[in-house]
Amino acid sequence: MTATLTDLLAHCPRDRTYSRQLTQVTGAVTATVLLAWLWEQAQGDWWANDGSAIAHQTGLSLPEQEFARQQLRRRGLLREQLLGDQLHFQVHTELLAQKLQSLQQLVPKAGVEQPKVETTGDRFFLARRATRPAAVTPDYQFIGPWQSAAQLEAFQRSLWQYYLQQGNSNPREQVFYVVDGLTKGLVSPLWDDFIQGQPLGSSQQVQRDWEIAPGQPYPAFEEERIQYYCHKGEPIEVATARARADLRQPTLAQDLWEGFLRKCDRLADEALKAQQQGVRSPYLPATFAAQSAPNKQAVMAKLSQLQGSVPQLETPPPVETAPPSIPSLETLQEAYANPIGRTLIRQQIEQHPEWGYGIENDEIIDLEPF
Repeated sequence: MTATLTDLLAHCPRDRTYSRQLTQVTGAVTATVLLAWLWEQAQGDWWANDGSAIAHQTGLSLPEQEFARQQLRRRGLLREQLLGDQLHFQVHTELLAQKLQSLQQLVPKAGVEQPKVETTGDRFFLARRATRPAAVTPDYQFIGPWQSAAQLEAFQRSLWQYYLQQGNSNPREQVFYVVDGLTKGLVSPLWDDFIQGQPLGSSQQVQRDWEIAPGQPYPAFEEERIQYYCHKGEPIEVATARARADLRQPTLAQDLWEGFLRKCDRLADEALKAQQQGVRSPYLPATFAAQSAPNKQAVMAKLSQLQGSVPQLETPPPVETAPPSIPSLETLQEAYANPIGRTLIRQQIEQHPEWGYGIENDEIIDLEPF
């Protein structure tokens, strides 16, 4: 005969009732049990903590009691204070009543018919809610200020060439950033240059005070900076590179330009004073002399003129080298006895058959003893 749970619990005292809604307020089953027991004991007054009594009456162990108290304290349902040397509890009845009232307003009342959920297949699992299809635009295209796909392709190719000329190592990524920004409504000066038929980046070039054209400093100003590095011991090619790198920095170049103007003003005053004293050709530094920058054609022309006059060095005769000496049999046998050098010795004997040595029965022997 199979006994039911009701039969088994018939002889057990059941003086406590469990509330599912109260658990939703407290946050844990143990907290519900502890709160219900404290409510019956304290009745709104302070009650001294007795862990053994609580464990005997509720079945909660000391760790379970601590967890339950923590849950109740977090929700403000339990107050604790130390009176003397013993901890006392008090249930926050007003807050508990408010939370239960709010919960009852959310829980549907009994007798109200709830909407049924259709199930398919296994009756223990609810049917999944039908997914709402998301609207997808077929044949997605970049939407931007261009009028056609051909115009967009031409703009991308122009961007590609522009970034290649700038020395960019990843032009594909830069082209994507520009096109993607235009699709999101960002303004791009490169697109403005493309529409106006100008070279890309031309609208971004700014002519500074020390430049005769955007990116081209005055020759005397550039030569002054080159000579500065030459006087510090730098080779001419390094001095040129460092000087041009300095003049590409607007803040540094502006400071250098102001100092250069001061120097020019002082030199001009000295030259005018010398001219008034009768000097026909006042002295000016070599920096201010008109100099033409060397180009590739001029340099190649000079080198081609020198090729016929420069004497060619005769190829020295080959130096006869003595053939390498043949190692002795004892030396090879001693090296072959070492496991580390065994493979090397075997390879050397195979590569030099003229030595007349061989390996038989894992020993090095002289194949031509006579």
